[in-house]
Amino acid sequence: MLNKRKLGSQGLEVSELGLGCMGMTWAYGSADDQESLATLDRALELGITFFDTAEAYGPYKNEELLGRALKGRRERAIIATKFGFRFESGKLVGTDSRPEHVKEVAEASLRRLGTDHIDLYYQHRVDRTVPVEETVGAMADLVRSGKVRFLGLSEAGEDTIRRAHRTHPISALQSEYSLWERNLEPRIIPLLRELGIGLVPFSPLGRGFLTGAAKRAEDYPESDYRHGDPRFQGENFDRNVQAAARVREMAAQKGATPGQIALAWLLHKGDDFVPIPGTKRRSYLEENAGAANVKLSPAEMKQLDEALKPEAVSGPRYNAHYQAFIDR
Repeated sequence: MLNKRKLGSQGLEVSELGLGCMGMTWAYGSADDQESLATLDRALELGITFFDTAEAYGPYKNEELLGRALKGRRERAIIATKFGFRFESGKLVGTDSRPEHVKEVAEASLRRLGTDHIDLYYQHRVDRTVPVEETVGAMADLVRSGKVRFLGLSEAGEDTIRRAHRTHPISALQSEYSLWERNLEPRIIPLLRELGIGLVPFSPLGRGFLTGAAKRAEDYPESDYRHGDPRFQGENFDRNVQAAARVREMAAQKGATPGQIALAWLLHKGDDFVPIPGTKRRSYLEENAGAANVKLSPAEMKQLDEALKPEAVSGPRYNAHYQAFIDR
């Protein structure tokens, strides 16, 4: 069974590894609800209690799937979901964090999840047209009404984090962080520790790149996010395979998988970090959970830090469209 960790200073306790549910309905190939439901069952058996979803994943289908999986055993799970986008005809067309929209989405998410409360409610992306104080004020109203327990932000910058936290305590920041993407290290991680906010790293396996099984962008179908990922394209791919070689070498030396080494690196970075590797298959879930048993020495941590320092990774983490939503 996995150990527990605290996210933030407000009392939110979760399993040391969570499960990112996005790929069960969106972004990474076709859906397989039967296997996804079996994977969610297995997660609970392994002691994974922290499940990450969002209205945007589908949209809406992911929350519905998680609600089905947890029916009759809601008390065993910590559910994190997100608001902050606007949709037209099922397509994401922009951000929307107006206070009234925050509350509308919460009600819809509660219905889809089949629950009376959301454990961790994130603003999915910062809305530059709405002061964060107004958005977090609406989120705080949901806490006071008992519909939400804890608040979070995703991909927010320093100023936004400080202003949000002054309005109502923030328990977690969800952002991309891994051996593959370390943009949080200079300023964001020190700020989180100053304020007592936990970090939930998404894409902790570099969208599969750090598992050693990545393919070139053109080898993924157009429906797969990685088809358009700059780091999977052309010379970037070749350089990144070379940069990740140390992860594969260390995995072989330690009798682990490359993905387990990448997750263990994150777990060793601090007990205020809770990675959420995503999968829709039981085999990968079990492999990921095994990372909690992998021990890395300070020397091994330093080797990994050096092998995948930011300048060793080639290509931007997002294309221009997705990067426009990032608040830094």
